[in-house]
Amino acid sequence: MNSDTGGVESERLTIAVTGATGFVGRAVVRALAERGHSVRTLVRDMDKARDALGDLDYTPVKGDIFNADAVGRLCDGCNGVIHLIGIRREGPARKGVTFRRMHVEATGRILEAAKQAGARRYIHMSALGARPLTRSRYHQTKYEAEQLVRSSGLGWTIFQPSIIHGPDGEFMQMAAGWVRGEEQPKYFLPYFFTVDPDTGETRAGRVQIVSVEDVAGVFVDALSVDEAIGEVYPIGGPEAMDWPSLLTTIRDHVPGANPKLKPRGISGDFASYMAQAAGIVGLGQLLPFGPDEPLMAMEDSTCSLARAEAHLGYRPREFVEELSGYARRI
Repeated sequence: MNSDTGGVESERLTIAVTGATGFVGRAVVRALAERGHSVRTLVRDMDKARDALGDLDYTPVKGDIFNADAVGRLCDGCNGVIHLIGIRREGPARKGVTFRRMHVEATGRILEAAKQAGARRYIHMSALGARPLTRSRYHQTKYEAEQLVRSSGLGWTIFQPSIIHGPDGEFMQMAAGWVRGEEQPKYFLPYFFTVDPDTGETRAGRVQIVSVEDVAGVFVDALSVDEAIGEVYPIGGPEAMDWPSLLTTIRDHVPGANPKLKPRGISGDFASYMAQAAGIVGLGQLLPFGPDEPLMAMEDSTCSLARAEAHLGYRPREFVEELSGYARRI
């Protein structure tokens, strides 16, 4: 029961997936189809779904997460639901692209539909660092969504991944642009650091970057493991590294990278304040990050894998091995 053997043996299930056209969603739909499950996806744009999911076997339900009729049809007759909708950065509030709406309100909508449909399993995508007492609204609202899941009465499982990587992922696409000198800042590899208030020393956060295939696989595994019901699983890769080491590793493996580019830190607090100020004057979207991303990047995104290993046989792939396999496709 691990990533390399294709997961656990299970009965054929009908599973509803939200966020199916996203980076993780595409991998989840693929993993479900490969295991022989029937997949139903909620999609706003049929053309986008066809482009994103290609010839994967799935049944689309047109609509969005705030359309009660569409969400009801998505969940009707399903054995389980995998909820993946989330945003890393807020957009214009007038368009409803806020952490509270997309994390908390959207979760409430899908939970209600899952209960009405009698779904017996619910798998929820959260994030490492989700907690109530934090400066990051991303983590605050992820935590609030978790609390809704915990009180839902469903057979729930929550996953809290570290940064997820893969050739089609936003992070790796952005990092590849950095190391090739094609994306700003072009002259160095940026990361956000924190400053120790007592010593004045700077520190880079550590991450356990994890393969999207491992994330998708363990989500699907959990559907058929009763021991996973009512559990919260932090998940990451097998190794932890700080941001300078991560960026250097990417530079050393991506074709066309500039070997002279070096990691250089930027104060996460300063960057967050700068993004807030830009947002106030209507220029927030001109920056490549929002106020929350520097705050999150200053923190460690690491965890113990013991519970996922014990319950789900989780054995994540090594980052360098995976990166070497797809670097030419970024």
